[in-house]
Amino acid sequence: MPNRLAQATSPYLLQHADNPVDWWPWEAGAFEEARRRNVPVFLSVGYSACHWCHVMAHESFEDDDAAVYMNEHFVSVKVDREERPDVDAVYMEAVQAATGQGGWPMSVFMTPDGEPFYFGTYFPPEPRHGMPSFRQVLEGVHSAWTSRRDEVGEVAAKITRDLAERELSIASAGVPSEETQALALLQLTRDIDPASGWFKGDTKFPPSMVVEFLLRHHARAGSVAALEMAEGLCGAMARSSLYDQVGGGFHRYVLTLRSGGSLMPHFEKMLYDNALLCRVYAHLWRATGSGLARRVALETADFMVRELGTAEGGFASALDADSDDGTGRHVEGAYYVWTPAELAEVLGEDDAELAARYFGVTEEGTFEHGRSVLQLPQSDGVFDAERIATVRSRLLDARSARPAPGRDDKVVAAWNGLAIAALAETGAYFDRPDLVDAALRAADLLVRLHLDEHGRLARTSKDGRAGAHAGVLEDYADVAEGFLALAGVTGEGVWLEFAGLLLGHVRTRFTGEEGTLYDTAADAERLIRRPQDPTDNATPSGWTAAAGALLSYAAHTGSDDHRTAAEQALGVVRTLAPRAPRFVGWGLAVAEALLDGPREVAVVGPSLDDPATAALHRTALLGTAPGAVVAAGPEGGDEFPLLADRPLRQGAPTAYVCRGFVCDAPTTDPDHLRTTLGG
Repeated sequence: MPNRLAQATSPYLLQHADNPVDWWPWEAGAFEEARRRNVPVFLSVGYSACHWCHVMAHESFEDDDAAVYMNEHFVSVKVDREERPDVDAVYMEAVQAATGQGGWPMSVFMTPDGEPFYFGTYFPPEPRHGMPSFRQVLEGVHSAWTSRRDEVGEVAAKITRDLAERELSIASAGVPSEETQALALLQLTRDIDPASGWFKGDTKFPPSMVVEFLLRHHARAGSVAALEMAEGLCGAMARSSLYDQVGGGFHRYVLTLRSGGSLMPHFEKMLYDNALLCRVYAHLWRATGSGLARRVALETADFMVRELGTAEGGFASALDADSDDGTGRHVEGAYYVWTPAELAEVLGEDDAELAARYFGVTEEGTFEHGRSVLQLPQSDGVFDAERIATVRSRLLDARSARPAPGRDDKVVAAWNGLAIAALAETGAYFDRPDLVDAALRAADLLVRLHLDEHGRLARTSKDGRAGAHAGVLEDYADVAEGFLALAGVTGEGVWLEFAGLLLGHVRTRFTGEEGTLYDTAADAERLIRRPQDPTDNATPSGWTAAAGALLSYAAHTGSDDHRTAAEQALGVVRTLAPRAPRFVGWGLAVAEALLDGPREVAVVGPSLDDPATAALHRTALLGTAPGAVVAAGPEGGDEFPLLADRPLRQGAPTAYVCRGFVCDAPTTDPDHLRTTLGG
């Protein structure tokens, strides 16, 4: 019989709806039930594409004996971290403080008041590798709760007090300086492995926001080292098994194997990674003209539209790492790996031999059971590009007949905002109006379904139904970022208006004293502490994303209040960048825009369909000046404030470039505009 999760909109929660565990969603009733029964709360946090979350579910949550014990001695609460990032952030901070590490699945035991007292991540069904079994943990917590309640209460209260004292107030540190940026670049240079192009460390996540900083720093300061590092990182990622060499798009991360140092991916594919990386590779192409960057940007954009696009117009959150290997077993990576025999079956002997050499497929295999993960061990230039493109297409067609990985269909507002920005810009750069249309459909869905009559965002939706949970800071900031990019590409000022509406909420509901930002609104559900994390992780933090959107909006509108708010928020970059630049990559990128102006570009012409106007508009979009904003429209148009009092010059379409209250002479020449903006 299904449990309470059967009514959820989260695919992750729905995966647990038939567990014998009497799960509750995160709601007040769960804690009231724990008080009534005088039992602790067991909180389990994960997400649908999490491999070890599935493992623990199969081993323990689907086990009848474990479920009986849990149901008798605990109130069990299941949370999708992607749906409730605030709950995840608060308790993950406690886990990391107590154990020195964190991850998912996250397992937390707490009092009925939500105060945590015992933590962990994955627990096996039997003791293993120094870890207790899940049953041992349950029994130990139950014993402590029943026989040492006072001690448990003291521990829980102390942990809660310690968390509450972790209030950040670093917005007043001052804006990042030239020295801040230079020190960050120096630290990044020390962290890079020049032989491989990757950052040092065995686990390698895609550093998309750091690359964005490097590209912007090169554009502003002319740093050759920054550009070389960006090219090295992007080349290493694109040629490795992190990138899906057949279908486009990136996996979550790769691990360095001790034997031979080869890289093995964790095969889940996340919307946020692909949105950020699509934009980065498009910007790398804009800066260098790299054919590899162009191909990866377009293939990643096509992957998002093809495999993550939803019927309602948005983009799904993720694809699982696991899929059926053809024998009924769910195996990590089964969808993506190949043997020489499988290549021959699809391609024939000659093309199979070519594909094996090109993608590094061996008889021994580079993965498990004699299968290989595709990568590019050699330079593209050694092979015939047209023939390789045909091979890729045939392999993609054949792979599509395999059992596909599961898809988390929920639409997350923040990640769709990132996708909107990426698709709008990629479509504009490469003359792909279909990608711009995909960005417009996603933006329309967010306005239609996620925004209420007060301009407040719902965090998620699924199948055309908005979720019940309120948007957090990253939702407002990333959606505003997407809308601002869309406004620049389409010339439709309504997207600037929507961005302003969202940023109004950032300033009134998410901002504290001296511009300090919080991840949840002042009127949001109260947890044991108000989460506040300024560091960039897999995505820009809400804090740095808000700084970027506020700065762009200020450039569009001339709002001193929004610029001041952006500058206050960037105080965190000045504080953290010299010590940990990889954790404020987006903040550093925004700081580059601040140091450059950012430039304000107004393109005035009869219509964006007019060739001369379109040429100026395209040149403006392709400019590499960090964070430049672009407004395009007719003379006297009121879609954008930047168009006010901008006449045509001698009756011809004209571009105006300003920054810091100073404007260049207007120009009708795209080449002159290109020189002004870089690119």
